[in-house]
Amino acid sequence: MKLYVGNLPFSATESEIRTLFEEHGTVNEVALITDRDTGQPRGFGFVQMDDDGAKAAMGALDGTDMGGRNLKVNEARQREERRPSANRW
Repeated sequence: MKLYVGNLPFSATESEIRTLFEEHGTVNEVALITDRDTGQPRGFGFVQMDDDGAKAAMGALDGTDMGGRNLKVNEARQREERRPSANRW
């Protein structure tokens, strides 16, 4: 199951997220999203886990404090198709 993890502190590392989620099950992948122009963290990411571990992590970690921010943890939704912007070069 793929989880969305939002409201992450900008200082969070993949290693820290992996360690946090491994308390609840096997973590297969961690991906923190960065801005494509600046390379700076965007404050959210995704964690791929086994189903039981993902459900346990959602229940245990949603709303918990990490670096002064309350995490938002839920099942990731399918990305919607984006229409091309008329304002792009």
